[in-house]
Formats: sequence, C-alpha cells, structure tokens
Amino acid sequence: MILVVDVGTSSVRAALVRDDATVAHEERRPLLPASPAPGLVEFDATAMAATVLELAGAALAATGTEDVDAVGIANQRGSTVVWDRATGEPVGPGIGWQDLRTVGRCLELKSAGLRTGPNYSATKLEHLLDIADPDRGRDLGFGTVDSWVAWTLTQGAVHVTDATNALITGMLDPDAHEWSDTALEILRVPPRLLPKVVDSSGIVGDASALPGAPPIAGIAGDQQASLLGQGCVHTGDAKITFGTGGMLDLVLDARPEFEMQGPAGTFPIVCRRVGGTDTWGVEAVMLSAGTNVEWLRDDLGVITTAAESHDVAAGCESTGDVWYVPALLGLGTPAWDFGARGTVLGLTRGTGRSELVRAVLEGVAHRAVDLVEAAEADSGIAVPHLRADGGMTDNPTFVQLLADASRRTVEVSPVREATALGAAFLAGLATGAWDSEDDLAGTWAPRQRVEPRPGHELDRDRWRDACRRAERWIPELSAVDF
Repeated sequence: MILVVDVGTSSVRAALVRDDATVAHEERRPLLPASPAPGLVEFDATAMAATVLELAGAALAATGTEDVDAVGIANQRGSTVVWDRATGEPVGPGIGWQDLRTVGRCLELKSAGLRTGPNYSATKLEHLLDIADPDRGRDLGFGTVDSWVAWTLTQGAVHVTDATNALITGMLDPDAHEWSDTALEILRVPPRLLPKVVDSSGIVGDASALPGAPPIAGIAGDQQASLLGQGCVHTGDAKITFGTGGMLDLVLDARPEFEMQGPAGTFPIVCRRVGGTDTWGVEAVMLSAGTNVEWLRDDLGVITTAAESHDVAAGCESTGDVWYVPALLGLGTPAWDFGARGTVLGLTRGTGRSELVRAVLEGVAHRAVDLVEAAEADSGIAVPHLRADGGMTDNPTFVQLLADASRRTVEVSPVREATALGAAFLAGLATGAWDSEDDLAGTWAPRQRVEPRPGHELDRDRWRDACRRAERWIPELSAVDF
C-alpha cells in the first residue's frame, strides 16, 4: 500500500493506493487560495503543512501503518514557498502558480537574457527574497510545494525537489540536471536556498512526522503524476487534465529541440526521472478550465453546483451561436496572451441560461483542442485519442463536446484525479510494488469511451475568430512574451 499526499490548487488529499492501482481510502479537505488583489494568488503554507499532516495521519489511522510501504507526493507546480530553516516558518505567503504580480519583472528579465514566465517559480522566489531578505544574508530555504511537503513530513531532515518540478522553476539548466548559475546570479538567489534535485522515483528519506515513518519514495508535479497515472509511459501517449486550469502532456522519445517554448506555444517538460534517466515531453496549458464553471456558480449564480452545469447545458441543442472564450486569467497555449480576457459573443434577446452555460462548456472544449493541435505541431506526433481526467470529466455534456470539438475518442480516467495514482506508481517502482513502467501502462482501463458524433462538428474557424476578439484587452499584459 502506498500513501499519497496530493496537494492541488484548491485542496489537499491523502489517499491510500493498493498494488492493483485502486484507491483504498481517501481523506480530502479544501484549501482555497486567497486573491488579495486582481492577479494575485496566495496560500497559507503553514496551514497547508498542518493539513497535510492531519490528513495523512487520518489515512494511516484508517488502514494501519503496518500496511503502508512508502509515501508518494504529488503537487501543484510553480507555486513557491520560502521559509526560515531554523524555525521552519514561512517568511511570507506562499505564492500560487497562477499569480501574475511578477509579469513586469518577466519583461525586464527577458531584456537581461533570462526568459521565464510569471507561472514559473523564479520571479516569485525573487519577490519573496526582496521582501524578507533583501541582503540575501538569512538562512532560508526555497521550495515548490513538493519540497515544502517533503520538508514537513521529514521534520526538516530532507530538502529536495524532483526533476519534474525543478524544471518548472525556471532556474534549471536546459538539460534539467543542474541549477543555472546564470539564472541564480541575475535573480540574486544564493545556491544554499535551493533543494537537491532528485529522481521522481527513489527513496529520499523517512516521513518521520507520520506514524511508522514510512519512506518517501516518489515525487512528481501534478501534471506529470496524472500523465503516469493514466498509463502514459510510451512515446505518443497523451492526456489532458481539467482542473482549475487545463494541461495537456505528450510523451516524447527525446528532449524537444526548443529550449523554452515551441513555435506553437508548448513547453518542454520532464515527464519523470527514474534511475537518473529523464523521459521528456511537451506540455500545453489552458490557464482556466474548471475556473469558468466556478465563475458561473460562485460569481454569476447561474448554477448552484458544478454538477448542475451538465443538466442546464443539456437543456438546449446548441448555443444559438453564442461563443465564450475562457480567458479569465488570459490565454495560454498557443497565444500566451496574459492580457486576453474572458469574452462572450453573440448574445441576443433569445439567449437563455442553457445557452450561456453550454457556451462556457463548449469554450473549454475548444481550448482543449487548441492544446492538442499545439502539441501535435511542436512534437510532430499525432494524438489520435485523448485520455482525460479532472473534475470536468464527470460532466457528460462537456465530455461529449470535447469529443465533438476534437473529432477524437475521449477515454475518461477510471479515477477522477489520476495524480494520486501517478505518485503511487513512482513510489511503488522504488519499493517493488510494480516491476517496470510497462506494468504501469498495463493498468490503464478507462471507465468510459466517448466518440465524436457524426454531424456534430463544432466550427473551429468561428472559434478562432472569437479568440482573436478576446486577445490584447490589456495591452501591457499582452506584451509579456517568454
């Protein structure tokens, strides 16, 4: 049995995963980020650590520590914590990966020869250091959420990050094996602050803060964990996750030729590092996916629950030529326009609640196809079908729209969030629960296959026109190009 700690954007989960790749027990608690001003996303790292310990302890108590062989960690990437090594206390708020406060700094750094984006950790770390340690003299530690969780579970004995997370900091050399001296010098980051970069699968230390002190044996960023959790281990395997944002990841046979960003707006990622060997891939990013359904529910009051969006959208056969561009936080791949904004087009006096909700779901489906097309263009590899997980895959109307828009079969993950499975697989590879990556591929069995409907093709040209109308609404943010 593997205990997985899965720290997402809006919740913490502790799950126990059996050797047959099924979840035996789960504890979950919301941990919503704060937005003290437009574009700012913060979280309480102390509360996060306490929640991790509480839920992991509860999961172990439910099953018994003698049945747990190892711990796996999955986490939101790019989110940044800086803490005092002596006290273990954060020196400021955790800054979420969606936070845009350093957009201007990213532009300055580009002119200085360092290309990084506001969703990476580099400028978030610099910002926190400039406030808490302007002279860079304090004994501090930096980490993304995986590092913070490992530090917490080992009571400060282990300060590590794995390669999947380290590359998303924006401070790693292109080959993903060493911290970049150039980046550290420009940002004034003392190397002593940084975690050791380790394999995604391998024992790094004991979780002494938990009963029985099981070893931490697997670490991966949430998207790479989800990729592995859906059995994507071979070249050409791909998945898309619909959480707060949406991420498509595609497995390659080697590192992409581009260093930072491909012509179609994807990024190179390390899918996993096992035995010192990296499996590379590309990633395409949708900055807001489930956030749009939350907007309908929490801000507009058009629906009362996220699940209700299915029933409401199913109340009409089409949007009535209403188009919604889900750019609440800007547009990611392929345009990477942080100044784009959410846009509704085509409203008439006859537009009703059903048409609006359906347009929102259809807009997210179109954005997903944008990601698929970008990944295919930058990799040269066709994606014949889509494996999908995340909260929105519980919505039958959305999944059907995704199949219709992409003209591809959609294979829905047997578990809504495959991140826990992926982290468990990595820990299990290190401790012998699974013998090989081929064994992990063999665990894939979708709970549903949804085919595109003949005669229900969605108008991609009309969609692209809608996106052009949403772009560059805030020109100074649109100027960010990394």
